[in-house]
Amino acid sequence: MTVASNVKQCLITIKGIEAQLSSLALNSLDKEAQAVFHETSLTMADMKKDLQYRVLELERQEPQYKGS
Repeated sequence: MTVASNVKQCLITIKGIEAQLSSLALNSLDKEAQAVFHETSLTMADMKKDLQYRVLELERQEPQYKGS
């Protein structure tokens, strides 16, 4: 698996984790748990943004990875 493929797979995983944490925050009855899930979801959103930027950089540097 190429570096670009690994980064893209990681991005997909991060998106899933972010969605699960958001869901847990919405469905939790415990206010403290809601806050922790929400805060962690925001952290994952920051990571997602960084990885999306990295994917764009990889595609710019290595055009053969674009769209794969």
